[in-house]
Amino acid sequence: MSELITERLKLKKVSLQDAPALFKVWSNHQVTEFMNISPMTNVKQAHEMIEIFQNMDKSKQGNRFSILESDQTKPIGSCGFNYLDSKNDRGEIGYELYVDHWGKGFMTEALTELVRHGFDKYKLNRIEAKVETQNQASQILLKKLGFKEEGLLRSYEKSKGSYIDLVMFSVLKED
Repeated sequence: MSELITERLKLKKVSLQDAPALFKVWSNHQVTEFMNISPMTNVKQAHEMIEIFQNMDKSKQGNRFSILESDQTKPIGSCGFNYLDSKNDRGEIGYELYVDHWGKGFMTEALTELVRHGFDKYKLNRIEAKVETQNQASQILLKKLGFKEEGLLRSYEKSKGSYIDLVMFSVLKED
C-alpha cells in the first residue's frame, strides 16, 4: 500500500518529486530545531534524504510518507518508521510538519493513521518515539495519542555536535 487516507490528509510514499516541498520543511530552523539534522541548505540534500528513506523501504527496515492535505499536491511534512524490527515486532516513528500547519491537528491525524498502519500492516506490538527533552509540543502530541512516557535516555544521541538527552515514549498494541 503506497497511500494512507485520513479525513483531511493523504500519506503517500515519499518520492523524489517531493524534494522541493520537503526541502522547504527540512530547511526551516523551527522545524529542524528538535531534529537530529541541521537545516538543509539545498534541494540536493532533500533528494539524498528521500533516497535514504526509499532504501529503508526497499530493505523493509523503515519507511516514510509525505503528508499532503487531501486536495493538495505538495507535501506539508513527512512521517514514518525510522526503523522496523520484525524480530521483536517493534518500530520507531519520526515526523515533522511545516510551521504554517502547526496547531491544526494535522500531525495528530497523520500519526493516528501511521500507528494504526504499524499495528495492522507490520503486526507491530510496540511503537516507540524518542523526543528531545525540550520538545514539549511533541511530548504533548504523543501523550494525546496514547503513548506512555517511559523514561529519560541520558546523552543518548549526538545531535549537531552535542550529546543530548531523549525521552522514550511507547504505545503497545494492547493499549
